[in-house]
Amino acid sequence: MSNERFTAVQLARQAGDILRRGWKQQAYHVDLKGPTNPVTEIDRQSELLIVEGLRRAFPDHGILAEEGTAASGPHPVRWIIDPLDGTVNYIYHIPMVAVSIGLERDGEVVLGVVYNPITEELFVAEQGHGATLNDMAIHVSRTRTIGEAVLASGFPYEAWNTADDNTQAWRSFVKTALSVRCDGSAALDLCQVACGRLDGYWERGLSAWDIAAGSVIVREAGGWVGDFQLGHNFLQSGEIITANHFLAKEIAHMLMPNPTS
Repeated sequence: MSNERFTAVQLARQAGDILRRGWKQQAYHVDLKGPTNPVTEIDRQSELLIVEGLRRAFPDHGILAEEGTAASGPHPVRWIIDPLDGTVNYIYHIPMVAVSIGLERDGEVVLGVVYNPITEELFVAEQGHGATLNDMAIHVSRTRTIGEAVLASGFPYEAWNTADDNTQAWRSFVKTALSVRCDGSAALDLCQVACGRLDGYWERGLSAWDIAAGSVIVREAGGWVGDFQLGHNFLQSGEIITANHFLAKEIAHMLMPNPTS
């Protein structure tokens, strides 16, 4: 196990302890970063713990984290952190919440750790070493058609005031897929694809910290990860498709503005 992997797992578990204590106490303060984008003091406490731990262990690495922590200047090695993915779920005690820690090297995510401290599920992947759930190997599903597939997606925070709100895509998939889910945690949706609980996932309006760690977990579980144009610019575009290799192109085709048969 690499030192980066060991450190990321330890910090994810420690941050998970913060989430778990807050979950039990329900005494935290909630602010709004936007009309539908809440943040709690638990988010900030979790981020502080992770960032301080990474800075001690890897002082030369860059950091990008959801609640504002960023290292200035270009860094060939960068940690991408979501200290509490699924904040709305957390506030409403829906147990789809996670700590997400990804490591990017020269523009490619090479390590991902996603930990749900409520269900105690730990997803880990490192480039070239496969993906695991609680130390057991995981793999994507082998579902071959959209009609047989269970998919997931979500809606952007700015859905109230943008036409690009994902509702048209939802309508298309509701009419063609076996079922569609909205779980409220991009990091965990990616992990559900990685372990075969979901056959595919798409979403737009995301940030790098939502999907960095989960993307390498899916890839190492044998899945495909990319953007709506079947490229690999998802961290920058905020648009992501992930599925097994049978379904990825079919999902992308359905997301085209005017798909043709």
